[in-house]
Amino acid sequence: DYQSISMVKINHILYIPMTGLGLYNGYRGDNWLKNRIQIFKQFVLSSLLNQTNQNFILLVSWRPEERSNPIVLEFYQYLKKTKLRTIIFTYHGILFWDDKYKDDKAEKRLKDGLEKTLPIIKQYIDDSAEWILFTIQPSDDIYLGSVVADLQSQKLEEKAVGFNRGYIMDYFTKEVSQYNPTTSSPFYTIYFPKEKFFDINKHMKYIGYCQSHEYVNNFLKYDFLDYRGFIVGCHSENISTGYNIHFKGEKLNQGETKKVLEKAGILEVELLQIKRSWKRLYFKLPHWLRRKIRYYLGERFYVKWYNFING
Repeated sequence: DYQSISMVKINHILYIPMTGLGLYNGYRGDNWLKNRIQIFKQFVLSSLLNQTNQNFILLVSWRPEERSNPIVLEFYQYLKKTKLRTIIFTYHGILFWDDKYKDDKAEKRLKDGLEKTLPIIKQYIDDSAEWILFTIQPSDDIYLGSVVADLQSQKLEEKAVGFNRGYIMDYFTKEVSQYNPTTSSPFYTIYFPKEKFFDINKHMKYIGYCQSHEYVNNFLKYDFLDYRGFIVGCHSENISTGYNIHFKGEKLNQGETKKVLEKAGILEVELLQIKRSWKRLYFKLPHWLRRKIRYYLGERFYVKWYNFING
């Protein structure tokens, strides 16, 4: 029974694009995947179970290649033993615009993924639901414990709701700082009328040609929840964001850090222990220098180097 606080029936999806996102087919090897899953188990899962409102569906999308991957199968069995109410794994790719693809194939990739996945999702949706809330839940980032409840208490209308500030955290040390992006963050929720969510053409038209989270407000009315509601998680497996990113603000003191970690449900979580890749050192460099390195090396060589270093 998925209901909002206003007693209007809704269904709230927390969507995790686990593989398939980004360049080079969105997969950086089995070791990379094992590390990402470990990060999810330690930090993201703890935060999900800490949500004050558990009326949500956890939707995890994968590439078709992961359907028979034993790492993924073991992960699914692990999640089934948790207190999460509804878990859906799909194997048809990404369900939003991937900002790493801006060619003619981008729209086809998205449309193919939606056409194959939406009928699967529909099986888990209450027929009487009027709205679908579609929240982007990155596989390595965290929402604070009241976010699901707060999103479901908003006025139901055609719009998106997000955050314009949050926190950033080093998972190896649990050091936390303010995070102050200058554009719309990737932590947002789209409010869909159900009939537009499940109709592929209406769905595509509704979200527009939104190639990046930075442009969501160009296609939809955009409201912000006026508090720091998310934590960007940093580790050696990040694709683009390091702890010293230029959006990082003031470091929190010990008392402030404790309060944030309590709200996120991760105060008692142990420090991350995975093999630290060369990217750990790379992300310690100033942001401007990292951009120059990637520019001069070229993206393809950069990824090959990463894969070589990590076995």
